[in-house]
Amino acid sequence: MAPRSDFSDWWAKDSRKGTPVVVTMENPNYSVLQIDGPGDEQESFRSMDKGRGKNAKQFTWVLLLKAHRAVGCVAWVAAALWTLLGAIKKRLVSRQGAEAQSDKPRKARLLLTLLRMFLALSLIAFAFELVAHRNGWHFPKPNLRLPENLHMPKKIEVQGWLHLAYLSWLSFRVDYIAYPIQILSYICIILFIIQSADRMILCLGCFWIKLNKIKPRIDEDPFESGDGSEYQYPMVLVQIPMCNEREVYEQSISAVCQIDWPKDRLLVQVLDDSDDESIQFLIRAEVSKWSQRGVNIVYRHRMVRTGYKAGNLNSAMSCHYVRNYEFVAIFDADFQPDPDFLKLTIPHFKGNPELGLVQARWSFVNRDENLLTRLQYINLCFHFEVEQQVNGVFCNFFGFNGTAGVWRIKALEESGGWLERTTVEDMDIAVRAHLKGWKFMFLNDVKVLCEIPESYEAYRKQQHRWHSGPMQLFRLCLPDIIASKISIWKKANLILLFFLLRKLILPFYSFTLFCVILPFSMFVPEAELPVWVICYVPVLMSVLNILPALRSFPFIVPYLLFENTMSVTKFNAMVSGLFQLGSSYEWVVTKKTGRSSESDLLEAAESFALPTLHSGASESGLGELNRLKEQEHTATAPSAVKKANKIYKKELALALLLLVAAARSLLSAQGIHFYFLLFQGVSFLLVGLDLIGEQIN
Repeated sequence: MAPRSDFSDWWAKDSRKGTPVVVTMENPNYSVLQIDGPGDEQESFRSMDKGRGKNAKQFTWVLLLKAHRAVGCVAWVAAALWTLLGAIKKRLVSRQGAEAQSDKPRKARLLLTLLRMFLALSLIAFAFELVAHRNGWHFPKPNLRLPENLHMPKKIEVQGWLHLAYLSWLSFRVDYIAYPIQILSYICIILFIIQSADRMILCLGCFWIKLNKIKPRIDEDPFESGDGSEYQYPMVLVQIPMCNEREVYEQSISAVCQIDWPKDRLLVQVLDDSDDESIQFLIRAEVSKWSQRGVNIVYRHRMVRTGYKAGNLNSAMSCHYVRNYEFVAIFDADFQPDPDFLKLTIPHFKGNPELGLVQARWSFVNRDENLLTRLQYINLCFHFEVEQQVNGVFCNFFGFNGTAGVWRIKALEESGGWLERTTVEDMDIAVRAHLKGWKFMFLNDVKVLCEIPESYEAYRKQQHRWHSGPMQLFRLCLPDIIASKISIWKKANLILLFFLLRKLILPFYSFTLFCVILPFSMFVPEAELPVWVICYVPVLMSVLNILPALRSFPFIVPYLLFENTMSVTKFNAMVSGLFQLGSSYEWVVTKKTGRSSESDLLEAAESFALPTLHSGASESGLGELNRLKEQEHTATAPSAVKKANKIYKKELALALLLLVAAARSLLSAQGIHFYFLLFQGVSFLLVGLDLIGEQIN
């Protein structure tokens, strides 16, 4: 029987369903009518139900509606691709007018060369696989432990030289490539599990601290002496190291000068390493302004800038008047402590002569500025809430954050002072002080306002310094750790957990597993990664990382992808620091925006009654200050046009590698692998084009 072309019966076909409906009319002239539902009785009313049946015209409209939706989806995808191509063109054109500066010396470009080589091999392999798939050369996926499961056609089955070459490639990858990749993946998976267990233990420790409400407390009023006499406040030195901090110098000096502490027991050192004379004059004028208001503040500028921040701090500690002070508080140029900072930190030193450091927590004024700052906030919140707090309570050791902390000057002197041998002088002094037996304390409730980088370039350089410096330090201090007199548990904690697991293993397996082995396993299916390694465990670890910042939970997927993307920078920094490459000594001051300076200064001016400035030289200084600010505004306006967002070649090479691997996964119908590689490749592409964070017009 020929098929019917009428769709009306198919569209309106129905079955007896529903419940009987009884309609009772109030008018007695009408009888009760009972309708049992779709049945024979309904046929008598079909003539009265005009226009309600589905006809061919309605079916055509439904098809047109679905086609319109499909075209809309295609148009949306096309618009997204067009926007992406426009962004690429914009990046390339803008770079032509900007300076093409390489962010790494030539001898440190080994990673980029390897990535390009891997990309070329993946493109060749993908083209080969497409030809094989087109010709129908499909074979069951072999087992690594039983390679004989691979069916190799006999000579009579070979279809030309290309087929023979493809068979030779299959045999070669099973015998020589799959096994090394599988072994390396097993090693990375083991490291992955160890690091995940460490992360889980840290979270359990944080939960235990919260459950038992464990935190440092002051039992008695520290500002009252036992004999009833007036309490003698200790002498405190406050240092503000800075270098070309045009955007934030004013707010940091203002916040420090308003700290609630006896003026005769406090000295503020502004340690300026700026090489711009206009910035030097601005900072000097700001120091003069607060000095005239009665604040004990001095300005120091080094003629020779050696050792970066460590050299600056070491030079300041060599002043003869420092011997009169017992404690030193350090704040970077973008930090704004509350007036009660010293009264919340200094009392913990009383009656605790072994305490060498009190570290406060950071609080961020621009965490909601863009997606990049939101993702950074998740990491930093976990660092302070979990890592610093748990290590401070249970291990009594954590790395000094370089700012928002108070040191006992005696602990600094006995530990050897600030050394210029690495770019992480804060971690260096913390390790040496720990080896000398000094104890540390972390105050999670004391927070200091600061900024986090808003542009990817600034964040990338900051992360490079933070991951290359620890490897430099590990090479230098490993003999001292082994020869020290601390307990074996503390030595193991320093070597195995602090340095190897969290500073070396984490960037190694993250980059190797998700950026190298995973895309390669698409071309060598005999070394396939299990699904739980790709999906479940990373998601679980991301959930644990985001627990201290629950409001950021909607960003869990971008966070997971971005962390894998940053593994390239962290791995490159780790290798350069471990093998003493040229980029390991790179120090670039993190760019600040000073977004919080205007509102904070206005609020401070209203709430803090200050005497008027003296006449004379100060008025001319303020006039010169205003003139310099006007010149600064006019000078920076045209220069901003010449700046351009950068293009990061390593991230772009990996983006193409992952996207090619995602296309290859479609041939073998690996769903979860395809989606992971696709989204991870897009993430690398966005970062490589510098489309995340602050954008420059």
